[in-house]
Amino acid sequence: MIAPKRTWVAKKGEVQPEWLLVDADGKVLGRMATRLATILQGKHRPTYTPHVDTGDFVVVVNAKKVRVTGRKEQDKIYQKYTGWLSGLKEISFEKLRAKKPERIIEIAVRRMLPKTKLGRAMLKKLKVYAGSDHPHAAQSPRPIEI
Repeated sequence: MIAPKRTWVAKKGEVQPEWLLVDADGKVLGRMATRLATILQGKHRPTYTPHVDTGDFVVVVNAKKVRVTGRKEQDKIYQKYTGWLSGLKEISFEKLRAKKPERIIEIAVRRMLPKTKLGRAMLKKLKVYAGSDHPHAAQSPRPIEI
């Protein structure tokens, strides 16, 4: 009798996350965000399991130097709703880049992740910094090219 083939499924503590370093200087926002979302979900690994967080930690530096195509620099508007009456807040791409450039990458990646508890846990593994300095030197992140 032939033994049945079994599919290996990752368990919660089995996958050891790796620390990766990404330099956003001159990278196109959307293309970089899709690659980051893939890494955070763990889809770049052969051990990917949809219901388990198999992704890696990602440190992004130089967020203020990220690039967008077309007229998005002048035309793109970010909207959020506060929950209060007439609570729609809008901020342009230019103003957000001047005020909090790391939020641009965080928003782009967050919208590409699942809208579940698992997606929120994946987003916590994304560390974005406006400049080239980061406090994660002790984790010795491996630089990757996107």
